[in-house]
Amino acid sequence: MTARAPGPTSRPGARDTAWRADMNPIARPALAMIMGTLAFAQPVASQARAVQTTHATTTAKDHAALTARNRAIITAFAHQFYTLRQVRAAFDAYVAPDYIQHNPGLADGREAAVAGLATMFADPGHSFEIRHIVVDGDLAAVHLFVKPDPAARGAAVADFYRLKDGKIAEHWDVIQPIPAQSANSHPMF
Repeated sequence: MTARAPGPTSRPGARDTAWRADMNPIARPALAMIMGTLAFAQPVASQARAVQTTHATTTAKDHAALTARNRAIITAFAHQFYTLRQVRAAFDAYVAPDYIQHNPGLADGREAAVAGLATMFADPGHSFEIRHIVVDGDLAAVHLFVKPDPAARGAAVADFYRLKDGKIAEHWDVIQPIPAQSANSHPMF
């Protein structure tokens, strides 16, 4: 057995919080933030493990194949929908008829989505620039720069999709308007 240097983990019977008292006061807020993040992540990690155990037959190779297949589907859908603006064709080809919609401004179903989006996508002043596409298993995200007209600052939009049996089955979105001023110098894209 090797000897350990004295420290917070080597104190017999010490609680996690006991060693923080003599910590550099500048580091204390950072540690609190990290510990809060870890405390939040623990239940999420447990849920992820629970989901993984229910799908025990899925191997890493199966997951990679599912991801690759869904990446091809989402990339083709995004090109046809956002770039070519062929709303009807994109939804008919890639979206399930019983599509679940989490945007409160649109009803469930493929037809409701087409009816609600066709006018906006037909407007030549509207622009939709795909910035990122991320796919993992049956989940996908498309990060966009959207402008309702050329003079507008626009918004960062993230569309999240769940795929099932090769079709988009569910959608969520988040819209973040681009402010006139930013508290930092980082671009939104």
